[in-house]
Amino acid sequence: MRKGQAKEIIHHLKNKGILFAEGLTDREVVLIEEKFGITLPPDLKLLLQTELPISDSFIDWRTALTDKKLSEKIKFKIRERILEGILFDVEHNFWEKSWGEKPSDLTEQIKIVEKNFDNYPILIPIYSHRYIPSSNTSNNPVFSVVQTDIIYYGFNLPMYFSKEFNFKLSDNFELLDNPIYKIEFWSQIVDKNMEYYRQQRI
Repeated sequence: MRKGQAKEIIHHLKNKGILFAEGLTDREVVLIEEKFGITLPPDLKLLLQTELPISDSFIDWRTALTDKKLSEKIKFKIRERILEGILFDVEHNFWEKSWGEKPSDLTEQIKIVEKNFDNYPILIPIYSHRYIPSSNTSNNPVFSVVQTDIIYYGFNLPMYFSKEFNFKLSDNFELLDNPIYKIEFWSQIVDKNMEYYRQQRI
């Protein structure tokens, strides 16, 4: 994503009532990545450094650097909220085949899930329960994550914002038919869910 594209998205978001603050500085980006153990993808970083969305359900990264309560809330959203949702579904009969044979004991199931979870790409919250993978590349898909009901909510960041906030992207943007990248585990669950929904329609 280029600077002009970031400004176009911000313009649309402002028209939808989203509030913005001054963009993040290079130093703030470094501190955020260190504090939360993440790598902001270049396209998301560009947008946040152009102007920082601070309306409800967005992440006020700047305030989180000094506000302990907000910082803990974001850390919870990055790990515990997602993990708890997966574990809830595991307790109610979800199991991913890549985890191996499912033990009969719930405590053992939880240990296996937690061990695997910590090796998967970290998801960075963007807005509400929409997440993008921690990555040093652009054009990652955006996921909607509610327990293991995980779907693509945009094949890349611009398409996500267009869908979430109901505006049309100009010809300055390439519209994708599929994600450029498959993200370990998260894309596998999306594919699994899509196959399930397809079977339900047959």
